[in-house]
Amino acid sequence: MIKQISIPFIFLLFLSSCSSTISTSKKEYILQHSKELKSDWTINSKEWILKNDTLTGKGSLSPWGVLISKKQLPENYEIDLKVNMTNESLFEIMLHLDKGKYIRTYLYQIDQNIVIGDGVYDKKDDSYGKRGGKTLFRKPMQLENNKWYSVKIKVLNNQLHFSVDDKTSLECSLEKSNLNQKGKLGFITNGEVKITDLKIKSI
Repeated sequence: MIKQISIPFIFLLFLSSCSSTISTSKKEYILQHSKELKSDWTINSKEWILKNDTLTGKGSLSPWGVLISKKQLPENYEIDLKVNMTNESLFEIMLHLDKGKYIRTYLYQIDQNIVIGDGVYDKKDDSYGKRGGKTLFRKPMQLENNKWYSVKIKVLNNQLHFSVDDKTSLECSLEKSNLNQKGKLGFITNGEVKITDLKIKSI
């Protein structure tokens, strides 16, 4: 005897499979398996791997190690992750990557700051001025190699909130700062970085 499957259930499955965003209001996206990394992200396997629930990125001053989602972020969302910069000085979360522009949210050891900035990204060019960009907002924070930090990013009604360890935070209006209001998610490292507990959900 074949069990009857409800139409709403089938409709939800259809929505989740065809969604153009990296998460939906019905589902929290959690990166746990290497097959998800291959299917959901544009990767260079020499730069990024997922093993034992830990995403490891390796880059250099040129080129950076870059990982970019294939789907866009939701309109309103939260991103939670834990990060450890095991080598070198920069870990950057790219927000709303679209047409070569993105929002820079990053931890920078050289200046000992967390930063929100306006970025550009040319995937075919590693030269100065073709990646990265200007700083808009910064706040001092002691940052070290081989130490885990909890990062939370929230975008709600075009207001960006970026915090590290629930104690150092920055906020800005995307509209007033002339920043992208939609696009993909990405990660950048200029050395080696480890990421765990990556969660993305619509709010």
